Amino acid sequence: MLNLSAPVLIKALLLLSFAVSSPANASEFKTEEVEFVSQKAKLSGTIVFPEKVQLRAALVFVHGSGKQLRNLQLAESLASHGIATLVYDKRGVGQSGGAYESEQSVSGHNISLLADDAVAALGLLRRHPKTENVAVGLSGISQAGWIVPLAAERARSADFLVLWSGPVSRVSEEDIYSKHTNDRDSDNPPTFAEALAARTQRYTWPSFLGKDTDPTESLSRLKVPGLWIFGARDGSIPVELSIQNLKKLAELNKDYAYVLFSNQGHNNMSETLSTAVDWMRRVNRPMR
Repeated sequence: MLNLSAPVLIKALLLLSFAVSSPANASEFKTEEVEFVSQKAKLSGTIVFPEKVQLRAALVFVHGSGKQLRNLQLAESLASHGIATLVYDKRGVGQSGGAYESEQSVSGHNISLLADDAVAALGLLRRHPKTENVAVGLSGISQAGWIVPLAAERARSADFLVLWSGPVSRVSEEDIYSKHTNDRDSDNPPTFAEALAARTQRYTWPSFLGKDTDPTESLSRLKVPGLWIFGARDGSIPVELSIQNLKKLAELNKDYAYVLFSNQGHNNMSETLSTAVDWMRRVNRPMR
């Protein structure tokens, strides 16, 4: 497995990171509207398939926090480079049924519920005739860093993971960090230790939120390739702590890798998309 965290390679990938940012041409993809059921809710989405290039892989894109609609722009960009993508409206949003959780979105119950939604979406994509011979994985941004590992462990059918700005830390640790930074990117964001030391009151995880989700629990048991893309200017998640945890996890799974972009913040998908595409092509291989 290529070690994408090597400093020399990170520099090379930075030079490539702007190659996929232009909008996709409509003739380069084909869309298919789909519905699937998860935990008694009917969710609505779109699969975007490449039309003019070979299908190299397929993925389900999992939302970040907030009332998120299906990310068609991302799916179209990926399709133009041979990656089929299932994007869907979050439960309770857009055309998807169910209730959107706004008050306790990071509760253990809600993270688990959203993971079940991702499992259902993955099952639909894997059963599609067009994805029979390609790798099918899970991807997402931000809050998806807690959802995707749990969904991958439950589904047992994800062939790879790709996460943008996904925290590899407990929800409580991200909460401590983002409250200290007010979710603001900066040229020199603090470390998690600095954010913790700056507190004037002891932090206590609220019992009414249930489980304090820790993605390292699922990640320590998974045996699939995974790529995390971080921005060094990110003020929303503890990047430094996430990388520390990933390095420990890599002792259990040598196919976990990360890339740290020195000039990017939290929302960096369009600027770093080519890095994800290149990595997915490298790990793609004939599937069952």
